[in-house]
Amino acid sequence: MFRSLISGLALAALLGGAASAEVFEVHMLNKSDNGTMVFEPDLVQIAPGDTVKFIPTDKAHNAESVDGMIPAGAEAFKGKINQELDVTFDAEGVYAVKCNPHFAMGMVMTIKVGDAAAPDDFLAGRLPKKAKERFETQLGKL
Repeated sequence: MFRSLISGLALAALLGGAASAEVFEVHMLNKSDNGTMVFEPDLVQIAPGDTVKFIPTDKAHNAESVDGMIPAGAEAFKGKINQELDVTFDAEGVYAVKCNPHFAMGMVMTIKVGDAAAPDDFLAGRLPKKAKERFETQLGKL
């Protein structure tokens, strides 16, 4: 009886933790009040275990991590054009996300997971000018 009670409490604790994770929706748009070729919102701050659902509201967009701009140990991700993508973020840190077809037009966003700050060299790699400007604006809001 005691063993069953302990097992039940452990299971409830595990399920309760999973239920507290949140899902954040990000729309991929051709145009909004914030400009053209944008993720909306372009900055989200989430907790480890939360999920971001990328929704191609307009056609010809995808969401993928930017090489060299995710936390060490985090898994890179790449969605297909015109398809929703759900990504669960477990590793704390700052993630750069792009729409590959519109990267040069500055279609990027930033995801901050947990309390970690962006590394000093976060923007050190080679980036299109418009993308770098938008990343700088997003990081300035953290």
